[in-house]
Formats: sequence, structure tokens, C-alpha cells
Amino acid sequence: MTHLARLLAATAALALATTPLAAQTAPSQAREAQFDAQISTADQLAWLEQMSSAPNQVGSAHDKANADMMLALFKQWGWDAHIERFDVLYPTPISTTLELVAPARTTLGGQEPAVALDPTSGLTKDAITPYVAYQGDGDVTAPVVYVNYGMPDDYDALAQRGIDVKGKIVLARYGGGWRGLKPKLAQEHGAAGALIYSDPGDDGYAEGESYPAGGARPEGGIQRGSVQDMTTYPGDPLTPGVGATANAKRLTRAEAKTILKIPALPISYGDAAKIIAGLEGPVVTGRQRGGLGLAYRWGGTDAVKVHLAVKSDWSLKPVYDVIATMQGSTYPDQWVIRGNHHDAWVFGASDPLTGNVAMMSEAKALGALAKSGWRPQRTIVYASWDGEEPGLIGSTEWAEAHAAELQKKAVVYINTDNNGRGYLGAEASHDLQHFVSTAARDVTDPQTGVPVLDRARARLLAREFEVPGSIPKRTYDAAKAGGDLPLGPLGSGSDYSAFLQHLGIASINLGFGGEDAAGGSYHSVYDSFYHVTHFDDPGLVYGAALSKVAGRLVLRAADGPRVPARYTDFAATVGTYVDEVMKLAADQRAADRALKQLTADGDFKYASSPTDPTTAPPFKGITPLIDMLALQDASDRLARSAGAADAMLGRLDVLPPATQARITQSLAQIDQLLLDDGGLPARPWFRNMVYAPGTLTGYGAKTLPGVREGIEQRRFDDARAYVGKTAAVLNAYSDRLDAAVALAKKGA
Repeated sequence: MTHLARLLAATAALALATTPLAAQTAPSQAREAQFDAQISTADQLAWLEQMSSAPNQVGSAHDKANADMMLALFKQWGWDAHIERFDVLYPTPISTTLELVAPARTTLGGQEPAVALDPTSGLTKDAITPYVAYQGDGDVTAPVVYVNYGMPDDYDALAQRGIDVKGKIVLARYGGGWRGLKPKLAQEHGAAGALIYSDPGDDGYAEGESYPAGGARPEGGIQRGSVQDMTTYPGDPLTPGVGATANAKRLTRAEAKTILKIPALPISYGDAAKIIAGLEGPVVTGRQRGGLGLAYRWGGTDAVKVHLAVKSDWSLKPVYDVIATMQGSTYPDQWVIRGNHHDAWVFGASDPLTGNVAMMSEAKALGALAKSGWRPQRTIVYASWDGEEPGLIGSTEWAEAHAAELQKKAVVYINTDNNGRGYLGAEASHDLQHFVSTAARDVTDPQTGVPVLDRARARLLAREFEVPGSIPKRTYDAAKAGGDLPLGPLGSGSDYSAFLQHLGIASINLGFGGEDAAGGSYHSVYDSFYHVTHFDDPGLVYGAALSKVAGRLVLRAADGPRVPARYTDFAATVGTYVDEVMKLAADQRAADRALKQLTADGDFKYASSPTDPTTAPPFKGITPLIDMLALQDASDRLARSAGAADAMLGRLDVLPPATQARITQSLAQIDQLLLDDGGLPARPWFRNMVYAPGTLTGYGAKTLPGVREGIEQRRFDDARAYVGKTAAVLNAYSDRLDAAVALAKKGA
């Protein structure tokens, strides 16, 4: 996941400020200063250069070598470390074919060209060719239809023009939604195949100088990736819900719901231009047109035909999770878990290794603290996951294999992925919002010298000035008042998914970005040590900053007197989400009525252009009234319960130690109460009723997802059912808070 996306998600979320928890969460400043002194950019640069020196995809020799190297280092630093292996279905290409058949036969595709200034860009002997994992193998020749981003509204635009993709190959550009949705939606609309390309208007020369003069994607750059249907469930497609151990019961490939049926490949914008140049039909205008210097047309005729063929090796491959543990001295059965992944699509210097080497710095520094005599009160677990890129596999399989133990012991999961230069972006369970801000307030931004929290807040204020209305009012007001860092909700795209959305473990995702050019090298051979050190984070100074922020969260969670939560932050955020879904239903109902009237009046007919004739959008009925009183009542009650609980916790230290311990233990796994055993409609693996990836957004979060997507996707019976289910989990959460308050009164 790119850090710009994380940053934008963070700026769109609710921010709240006020009472500090620093006294409850911070160990001594001296210990944190000692930790900071151990963070070395020289270490990070050396590790990054070594780990990105050869292709690093799942199943590669270098991926295993990196895991072995980390294992040895963790042990050297004093951790109890091991490698945990899972055997998972991970397809790799045997052969790929892409060629223009008409108007003239032209060979397309192939490996990206080497760049003279980038020493590793030509070391592709052991790299997979450009490929998207979990597409459906096949061999098709068909006309091409340009579908813009290939999202639902793009298919609506095609339908208004009478253009059908059935039996054709769609050409979609990256962006607008998660990669895997593009061939999935094409398949659902009857397409025979899919091609995905990076348009220069999105991450190429419209964004800056092309590589290697700058960091933007060059003409031959190709974004690899996974198209596994991770919004149904992530992880190994053959073992949903259970760890992919040697004796696990496996589905057949045909039974796996997350594998697509049609062939798909990623291509460069250089190749895409050759296809687009010959397309016929109306000219594409406005936001649906990309940045190439030629006319875009929808196509669909025999003027342009493409031959697309993919054949894959569908065998099981090993993934190697590196797990390192430091036993807690006081609460050994309470776990603070910190993770980042180490596998990549090719060299992976930015994604994921910038984040992985920052995490390694933290582990080395914590090891040094332990050797000087400190021991954490809670057990700390550091994990470098394998198999994230094809489908969050290593983390998901480990979480599924250890689910019962994790739900008893884990108190928080702290995640990072790739890291860049710029502003701190954070997404999290919202009861941890203030906890994140206290750590960000205490780390200095390496570029400006102000706290990273203040720089992130300044970016929000500047953004709102530059683009009025781009920042939600409450977020802007909190930033202006000097409040906490606005947090985004967690969707998907990195390794927190299994912890938060399947097991109900409170989670945090962090990373710097906004000033780097990692989007231009993303998932290509140019995601290299040279690219990172010239265009993304020269000197890895923000790698060190990430280590210090994440390290503080680990230290404070491990040594604090209780789980570092503030429940009024969560309650206020849920209140905002309830307001949003109510407004969504009302706005959709008004739009339905307007469409019905405009169609009846013939307005779409009269507005149709002779050069681009369109019909009225299809009328899908009027959104009904949906009774949300139960959800409103649950949200109101949550606000009252959270206020009482936070007030009680502010005086926790005056209570008898035994009462304090009972209260702390009762709240340790409170986020698990947000789970519904039946999960979300058609995807029971996702059980969190507050946070989930959207079925039509992928990485992007949907909050109160059962209700929100029921309305958006016009599944109104589901929306009604999930009003009740969501209210039930919120009431269970309030019950637990009320019980903790009652314990305090009894103990006093």
C-alpha cells in the first residue's frame, strides 16, 4: 500500500483532542532516549542494500536468505527467535503472451528494460516476469475495450453508451480502486481477459520527471501485484480460516473463491499507448481520460484485437515468517505484537524493506535495552511476515494458526509497511487515537525540527487552505486547535487485517509519506536501493523517525499500567459513522427520486451529444426508509459509557491494586466484542462490524460496513439486518465498559 494513500486516508478521518495519557503510557524519558540512541540509519542502509540486492518474491532463494539473515540477527540481539513456515498456493508464471493481432501484429509485454544508473534493474534472471497473481490462466484473442479505472461507475458509463465488454479484453488503468477489483469486475461483466496499465497521468510524467531523471514511472515501468479477491478473505486461498500447516485441510483450486477465472496481465503505458492508438468509437473526455498524448476512445470493435495468454505453476510454495519474542517480566501472557513484511514483487527496496529495516532497528535497540538490564512488563513479539504481497498470506496464516492464543493474549498489533519521506500518516482502532498522538508528539521530524505530530497537523491546515473543503470540518477544527493526530480507519492492504478484522485485536498502521516518489517505482524492477536513496528517503532519515514512533508505541504498550486506550475517542468516531450512514441513505434516496424525474422528463435524452450519444442511467428503484434507531441508541449509549469509563480510568491509580488488575484485565480484549460470529454478508471471514475493507474499494475502509455497503449496493435487507447486528456489538462493548466502572465503584 502506498504511503500517500495512507496519508490521504488519515486526513479524511475524525480527530479528537484533550486529556493527555502520557503519564499512564510513557516509561521514563531516559529509557526512550537510550532507545533513540541505538537507532542507526547506517544500519538501516546496510540492511536495505543487502536485502534488496536480488529478487525477493515468495519462493525465491533471496526471500529465504533474507529470512535466515533476520533470524540470525534477532538471536544476536538477544531475542528468542524462530522461523515459522506455511505452505500456500502461490502461482508463478510459466509463460505469458501479449501481442497486438490487429491492426498490425506487434509483440508486447516482457520484462522491463534496465536503467544504467540503477545497478540492480538488470538483475532479473531470478525475477518473475510482469504478472498478477491469482488471475485465471487462459488463452484468448479478442477486441479491446478501454474501461478507464475499471470501477463500477466506469461500467455504468459504458452501459450508457451501449458498449458491452462481454467476450472482449478490457484495458484498465491503475488507480480509482484496488487492483484486484479490475479483473474481478471485468469477469463479472463477461469479459474474456483483462490488461492493467499504469497511466502517466497517475504515477508517470504528470507527477514528475520519469526515472532515472526523477522518481516517476518511466514508459517501460510495470506494476505487478495480486488480484486475489482479498475482500472475500485474505491469506492462502486453499485454507480460509485455518493456518496453512502441513496437515491442514485444503480446498481444491476450483473451490477457492478468491481465485479469478479470466487471464490478466499488467503492462506498461508504452504498450498501452500502442493499443489505445488504434481504438475506435467516441472520444473519452474529462476524468475518464488518462495522461497519454493521444486521443482515448472506448473501442470494442475489431479495429484492435489482442492475443493474451497466461500459463502458471499452481503448486504450493513455502512462506517464512520470522518470529522473535522477548518474554514479559510481569505480564508474560499479555502480548504486544509488532510486524512488517519482507517479501516483495521484485527487489522491494521501498515496498516493503524501508519499513522492515526500520522495524529491525527497533528490535536491535530493544535488545540493547534488555542487555543493559531492562525487561518489558508485557511480552513483546516482533514478526517479519512473508507472503504479504500476494495476499497478506504470512500474517494471516500465522494469525489463523494461533487464533485462540492470540485472542487470549494479544493486547495490540502495531504494523508498518513501506516508508517514505514527508508526513506521518496513521490508521488505527480509534480507541488508540490518543496513544498514537502521544508518541508522535515526542519524536522530532528530521526535515523541520518540529514534532512529527505538528508537521502532520500543519499539512492538514495547509491542504485545507489550498483546496477548501478537502478536509472534514471536525478534523480541521481539531488540527487547528492543536489536537491529536487525525486517524484513518483501517481497511486492508497490509498485515493488520487478520488481527483487527478477523480476531478483533486493536491495531495500528503507521508510515511516513507524501514527499517521496515511491509510487513511480511501486511493484516494478525500479523499486530499488538506488530509487529509495535518491527519490524516496535519502539517508533513510525518515526510516529512523519511523523506528522512534513505532518503538515508543511498543515500549509504552509493553510497560504501561494498562492497555493505552481512550474510549471516548472511539465513541465519538462511531457517532460520526452513524451520522454518515444515515446521511448516505437520505442522499441516495434523493438521488433516486431525481433520476426518476429527470428520466421521465426526457432530460437525459435531450442532453445526449451526437458525437458521444448516451442514454439515461438505469433506474434501480427508490432507496427505502431504513430504521436506524437501534444503531443511534447504541451509539448514544456508547458515548455515555465511554465517558464514564475514561473518567474512572483517570483515577485508576487510587484504587486497590487488585481492583486495578481486574479492571485492566477486563478491558484488555474489549475490541473483540466488535466481532459478529456470522461475519459480513457473503464474506464471513471479516467479522468486525466497525472496520472492514470495502468490497468495491479493496484497500479503502468501509466503516459500519454491513450497514453502509447494504445501502450503497442496494441490499436493503442486509442493511436492516446489520443495523441490529452492529448495534448489538456496540452494546456489548458498552456493557464491558459499564462493568469496569462498576468494578471500580465496588473496589473503592
